[in-house]
Amino acid sequence: MANLIVRNIPNAITSCNLFSGCIASYMAFQGNYKSALLFIVLGAVFDFFDGMTARLLHVSSPIGKELDSLADDITFGLAPSAIVFSLFKEINVPEFMLPISHLLPYTAFLISVFSALRLAKFNIDVRQTSSFIGMPTPANALFWGALALGIHDNMELYGEYFNALSILILVIVMSLLLVSELPMFSLKFKSLSWNSNKVSYIFLIICVPLLVFLKISGLSAIIIWYIILSIITCKKH
Repeated sequence: MANLIVRNIPNAITSCNLFSGCIASYMAFQGNYKSALLFIVLGAVFDFFDGMTARLLHVSSPIGKELDSLADDITFGLAPSAIVFSLFKEINVPEFMLPISHLLPYTAFLISVFSALRLAKFNIDVRQTSSFIGMPTPANALFWGALALGIHDNMELYGEYFNALSILILVIVMSLLLVSELPMFSLKFKSLSWNSNKVSYIFLIICVPLLVFLKISGLSAIIIWYIILSIITCKKH
């Protein structure tokens, strides 16, 4: 009985991730971006600990791997899609796009589709043990959650820059980044030395002022910084 409970601890944590993603999706469809982002972050915490727990308890299983991908596509695929779906209903639509304005919100679900593709690729890609190939789905979800919250709370300030066209372009770009072949660094530290973790330290140092000055909206700026730094370091190699 004890062994059965231990074997299922990681799956229970993964299920908490899935549960958080379901709530985040509901909150997003209600236009409650703050709560949606909160549950995406909570899901990311569970996502971090389920794998760690499985390794510590030596109870990794094929079922756990499949459940993890399913949970991730809800929390980091469907939830950000729901966020963008609701955001499309708030932002301005350029005049030339008015004939298709009723269709634009549904393009948000491209995020779910490409997130599923990203997760499927990750499961069979042996190159992604210490770094990533393409945008990680949690990073993409955090980007959309923080961006939507920032736009919603500062519509008068950002409304001019973020209209339906710019959001559509961002959906396409971020979706393609999910399945791209762009190498992106991981924040896994094998040691604390500067030389071994130079990129990660530089990334974290710049993150601090972004969060201080931009607050929650700074999360979206941090993801952009993550992409830029990955491109820079990729070119160096």
